Amino acid sequence: MPGTDLITIINNKQPNFKAIAVTIPYADEIVIQVKAEDFRKVCLVLHESLSSPVMAFFAVDDRQKQAKFTIYCYFLNIPQGQWVAVSLDIPSVDPYFDSLAKDIYSAHLFEREIWEMFGLEPRGNPDLRRLRLHDEVWPTGNYPLRKDFREIIAGEKKDYKFARVEGEGIFEVPVGPVHAGIIGPGHFRFSVAGEPIIHLESRLGFTHRGVEKLFEGKSLAAGLLLAECVSGDSVIAHSLAYSLAAEKIAGITIGKKTAYCRAIVLELERMYNHVNDIGGIALDVGFSFPAALAAIIKESILQANEKLTGSRYLKGMNKLGGISLEMNPEQQEELTAALSKIKEDFTALVEILDNSVSFVDRVDGTGTLKMEIAEDLGVLGLAGRAAGVKIDLRKHFPSLYHEAKHKIITGRAGDVLARLKVRIEEFNESGRLIAEFLNKISSAETEDSKINPVSGKALGYSEGWRGPVLYWLKTNPAGIIERCKITDPSFHNWPGLSYAVIGEIIPDFPLCNKSFDLSYAGNDL
Repeated sequence: MPGTDLITIINNKQPNFKAIAVTIPYADEIVIQVKAEDFRKVCLVLHESLSSPVMAFFAVDDRQKQAKFTIYCYFLNIPQGQWVAVSLDIPSVDPYFDSLAKDIYSAHLFEREIWEMFGLEPRGNPDLRRLRLHDEVWPTGNYPLRKDFREIIAGEKKDYKFARVEGEGIFEVPVGPVHAGIIGPGHFRFSVAGEPIIHLESRLGFTHRGVEKLFEGKSLAAGLLLAECVSGDSVIAHSLAYSLAAEKIAGITIGKKTAYCRAIVLELERMYNHVNDIGGIALDVGFSFPAALAAIIKESILQANEKLTGSRYLKGMNKLGGISLEMNPEQQEELTAALSKIKEDFTALVEILDNSVSFVDRVDGTGTLKMEIAEDLGVLGLAGRAAGVKIDLRKHFPSLYHEAKHKIITGRAGDVLARLKVRIEEFNESGRLIAEFLNKISSAETEDSKINPVSGKALGYSEGWRGPVLYWLKTNPAGIIERCKITDPSFHNWPGLSYAVIGEIIPDFPLCNKSFDLSYAGNDL
């Protein structure tokens, strides 16, 4: 569906719509610049016609050059493997835009983020509570992603208002933000009637580090080092999405061997995280033996990572225009041998879990997220696929994965068992994909390039083990980053966890939580 067809669809449903401009800056991106009165209408048409949640929604402060803000709302055009962005210029005086949240829930958290970070009001949004700049700490009137923000100015501080469920027999159970373990900080407030949970509200932002602000003023090379540190268990997913955005701006096409190497390390990252979560799910129901075996398998993958790349967690692999991995015949043989032993151990792990009636009974039907709810919330990645949402960026964009006949792993039940099965099947599929890539890598040519400073803006993306990781970059003529917007899949998926636990009991929350295994750091940024 080329850009002209999209405009035809919009015009058929909104006959008075007239785009200010339609551009196709890259083969996989279309940008539709609209007027203020058309912004909401066009977004609703794209959401419905493309069956896409809001994949990214963010603001850019252009006041220094053009006395305006700009917002971008990205949708995914699956049939054509394209990103469709709706762009709107907002005057710097009384800045606001029409909210999408009541009709497209997946826009809700993005709008709250835009409001707290830029002070652009999404008019019509019923909930503008802060996500990361906690009211008890940050006075009102501070918008840290504006270009003129220098330090916190004095102002009113408030208490955070949690949603209240009232009625006879209803009581609240607060948990966190400090937990009895090594997980990140998050505050979970349960409303229960007897034992069943009838409402869960999550309050996050405790690990907010101002990451997007830290990117501003950095060179593209320095930004890559920072991208690796955004979410420690997704080093490759984040650095790959960042690199692809930078390379698009610079007009660079990487060599085939580089692409194979990047895909291999991306799948290795997926494998060690999936088996870690499988072990965590087993441990949360007291099944310690398979949890220990999962830990051994994870360690085997990390050791293979270190032998292959010099880093257990694959840091320093991606570089702009290339990759720091030779992948010679000896390395290929060693990785193949390691994965063969890992596959044997993983098969044994799955058999232990499948043959335990008590384990299957604990995870079957627990923490159910129905497909309709997942689609409405915009839940993505493995949590979405376990509920039947067929979105996987490896499949939707022409790439090496097409050559390898990659298949999307999905479920239907949307419960802990379904999320477990998706992890198991994706682990095996990753092993198959790595073998496919290794078979073809010796005949591939390397054409790594050096990035020269250039101005531009582009979206980079990868399908991390949790789900889609998106990086939008804007650079000036010197190649210095003016804006970096990061969207981690956890930002989409935390609301899904709150729905999945409804009707369960509080002791099952750790099990449900582990089956999603969302990133506090990736969400809080």
